[in-house]
Amino acid sequence: MRLATLANGAPDGRLAVVSQDGQRALPADIPNLLAAIGDWRAAEPLLLALAERVETGQGHALDAGLLRAPLPRSWQWLDGSAFGTHGELMQIAFRLPPVESDRPLMYQGMSDRFHGPNDPVPFPSEADGIDFEGEFGVIVDAVPMGVTPEQALHHIKLVVQINDWSLRTIAPIEMKTGFGWVQAKPACSMAPFAVTPDALGEAWREGRVCMDLNVEWNGRPFGRANGAAMDVGFHDLIAHAARTRDLVAGTIIGSGTVSNANYAEVGSSCISEVRAIEIIRDGKPTTPFMACGDTIRMEGRTAAGWNPFGTIEQCVSVVRIS
Repeated sequence: MRLATLANGAPDGRLAVVSQDGQRALPADIPNLLAAIGDWRAAEPLLLALAERVETGQGHALDAGLLRAPLPRSWQWLDGSAFGTHGELMQIAFRLPPVESDRPLMYQGMSDRFHGPNDPVPFPSEADGIDFEGEFGVIVDAVPMGVTPEQALHHIKLVVQINDWSLRTIAPIEMKTGFGWVQAKPACSMAPFAVTPDALGEAWREGRVCMDLNVEWNGRPFGRANGAAMDVGFHDLIAHAARTRDLVAGTIIGSGTVSNANYAEVGSSCISEVRAIEIIRDGKPTTPFMACGDTIRMEGRTAAGWNPFGTIEQCVSVVRIS
């Protein structure tokens, strides 16, 4: 089952069920996805019934111009860093000591808005080091405190694709304070469709999205790292987050930047990782960060070529602050 949120003038938009081919949609009687995930047991059979209807040809043509993030806002956004290769390269890029912990890495980010898949994304200055970060994420129902990883797996109701925007020149300054990121992590973007794990078939295994994340920067191939390489699965990240607190329904958990050990072959999912590779190889980085007018395109594809989440395709804009 694929779900989308259509713009209707309301902050949370209008929930709709979308056909597998992405051509048709049926609006749901449930007002929005945040309401649906809040009572998933009641919402799921209603949405599944619409999914059956839309696959028979019912519904209206999907207007891509109305597509917002599946969750335009939510209660909580927790982003992990579950790809060891990315973590090791970032330590080099930021000249940081190794993290001496066996706990998953995670921070709490901005959740009051997520950019839609085609929204222009504003930033205050190119000097802040504008970077994209391609990753996958999950949306959970209510998760009780102390849940085990095995139990957490059953709380994953939807899977999404995310661009976690980062401002790289600000990040090291905030990291040194020990209090975490605020300015360095503006609003993220989301691909248009949230998908139930079962709909991914073999691409959903052991709590991981096992597909390539294809990234193009200004129309040129940049990376196609595979999400199967997570050191820990999403269920482990959920259990980590819920160790000392309940997780409210609608919490979004991110994988962190998708990264593979064979990056020389498959490329990367963010600029900072490429710059770290250049430091290792050449002693200094040469790839610049993004500039005003740059475009980014991201889409996850299964081995069979299906694009379940739709495509993020956005342009960077710079808003001068007087």
